[in-house]
Amino acid sequence: MAKVLIKTSLGDITVRLYDETPQHRDNFLKLAREGFYNGTIFHRVIKNFMIQGGDPESKNAPMSKPLGSGDAGYTIPAEFVYPQYFHKKGALAAARTGDEVNPERRSSGCQFYIVTGEVYSAGKLTQLEKQMAQQQLQNIFNQLVVENRDKILEMRKNRDNAGLQQLQEELEKQTYAKAKELGDPKFTDAQREAYTTVGGTPFLDNNYTVFGEVVEGLDVADKIQQVETAASDRPKEDVKMISVEIVEE
Repeated sequence: MAKVLIKTSLGDITVRLYDETPQHRDNFLKLAREGFYNGTIFHRVIKNFMIQGGDPESKNAPMSKPLGSGDAGYTIPAEFVYPQYFHKKGALAAARTGDEVNPERRSSGCQFYIVTGEVYSAGKLTQLEKQMAQQQLQNIFNQLVVENRDKILEMRKNRDNAGLQQLQEELEKQTYAKAKELGDPKFTDAQREAYTTVGGTPFLDNNYTVFGEVVEGLDVADKIQQVETAASDRPKEDVKMISVEIVEE
């Protein structure tokens, strides 16, 4: 497995890239070879959540400049390897735009984040599972609405309220049937162990591609997450990526 050294102004972080996410792995290695990240900053830092960087527009950016929208000119298909890889503390994952404009959950070509997260109680994880089940229902229903969009628009155009009500009831039946087929989302034993000990951000699981993890320098990520931040969660003093170098392929 490839390893990459991220030298920052607050210390070094070494990450291991997963072979099971080859497109993300190869892209990260390509950008490292090109020196793409050198001089960029961690532009979004949220304590007990994550540290995010990789925006090319962040190089020498004044504090007044909004950051977070810079990209590499392309996106990468999602590579969810879930539940094997999840958002435990130290996970390396790809940032992306929201579902409303990115239903395929494609990753940014360059922006990434390292999870710092927090420790969860067993009870809190059980509560999260219930929320995940509700979200799963909503996602299924939303997909069915998209698939029936033309029919819905035609009914609305014709003011066919009875037809709309009947279709809604039918889509709800299909939603519950599909959810029953999939089963309720549950955290694995490995997830529960990690989230109740080292911590993480379980609510991001299966929504963003996790493509690696910190193997050295997690204390540096902790140091970064503690810095004082200003508007838009940008550190008041830039935390730079001095260089991003491949140390093992």
